[in-house]
Amino acid sequence: MDRSCARITAIGTAVPDHDIHAAFQGWAEARLGTREGALFRRMAARSGIDHRWSILPHGTDGGSPVDPGGFYAAGMPGTGARMDFYASAAPALALEAVAALGRRTGLDGITHLVVASCTGFTAPGIDQIIAERLGLDGGIERTLVGFMGCYAAVAALRVAHHIARSQPAARVLVVTVELSSLHLQPADELEALLAMLQFGDGAAAALVTAEGPGLTLDRFFAATLPDSAGLIRWRIGDHGFAMHLSGEVPGRIATALADPGFRAALTAGADPAAVAAWAVHAGGRSILDAVEHGLGLAGGALEGSRSVLRRFGNMSSATLMFVLADLLAAGAEGPGVALAFGPGLAAEGFGFGRAA
Repeated sequence: MDRSCARITAIGTAVPDHDIHAAFQGWAEARLGTREGALFRRMAARSGIDHRWSILPHGTDGGSPVDPGGFYAAGMPGTGARMDFYASAAPALALEAVAALGRRTGLDGITHLVVASCTGFTAPGIDQIIAERLGLDGGIERTLVGFMGCYAAVAALRVAHHIARSQPAARVLVVTVELSSLHLQPADELEALLAMLQFGDGAAAALVTAEGPGLTLDRFFAATLPDSAGLIRWRIGDHGFAMHLSGEVPGRIATALADPGFRAALTAGADPAAVAAWAVHAGGRSILDAVEHGLGLAGGALEGSRSVLRRFGNMSSATLMFVLADLLAAGAEGPGVALAFGPGLAAEGFGFGRAA
C-alpha cells in the first residue's frame, strides 16, 4: 500500500435553496449614484456569476433577506445576532453536505473530524456540534480551522493528509461551511459593494483516507506575496465581519505568478502547460483571469473553477472543495494543482493525481 499520499475518496456539497444574486444587485445599485450605479451594473454583468445562494430568512414574499420579513428587514443586526444564527444554521448546512457525501461513499468508522469555517464563531465549536449531531464517538479527534479565509480548505485537507499518512487506518471527515451572506454591510462605496457581490453560502464534506481510489494529495505548498498584507482583510465589527478586497489583488497575483520561483513552488518545476488539471479557488472572474494569464494557460484550463463561480459565486473556504468535487466526478487524472488565495495576501495549495 502506498502511504506516501492520502486521497480524497469522495466529496459531497450543499447550498441553500434561495438565490440572492439578482436581489443583491438591485439593493446595491440603489445605494449608489447614477454614474457609479451604471458602473456597478456593468461590472456585475462581467462578474462571471449567475447565482449565489443564501441560507438567511428571505421574507414572506419569497424575496431577499432585505425584504419585509427577511433577516435584514429591520436594518443591520449586531454581530451577536449574526453569530446566534450561525450557531444553528452553519451546522445544518454542513450536515447537508455530509449527507451528500454519504450518498457517494460509506461514512462508517470515522476516526477524525476536521472542520474549516471563517464566517462565524461559537462555543461549543461547530466541530463539536457536527460530531454530536452525526452521532460520532465523544472521543473522536477534532480539529477546527478558523478565520483563514478562502484557502482554509487547503489547511483542512493538509491536516487530513498528515493524519492519514501517519495513521493508515484513519478515516478523516473534512467539512468546510461558510455563511458569507450573514455579513452584509451597510456600505455605499463601489469597491465594497463589488466585493460583496462575489460571496454566497455553501458547504462541502470530503472523506480522506490512506488507501483506495480517489484524488491523491501531495506536495502541499504555501507562499506569501510581499507587500500585500492589507489587500484582503476581514474586520470583526459591531455589525458582522467586514470584508476588504482590494482591486489590486488580481494584478498582484499576476505579477507573483510571473516569478519563476513562485511558479516552481506551484508546479514542482513543471511547465504550467503540462499540468493536466487545475483546481483554482473561484475567488472572482478577475482572479481567475489573473491566474490564467499569469501562468500562460490555455483558454478553458480553468473552466472547472469558472463553472463553480458561475453557479455558486465565492463561498470562501468551501469553494475549492466544489471545484475538486467536479474534477473528481469528471474522472480527472492529473497531474493537477489546487490553488487558493486569501488574507495575507497568501497562496496555498497542493498537487493531486488519481489513485486507481
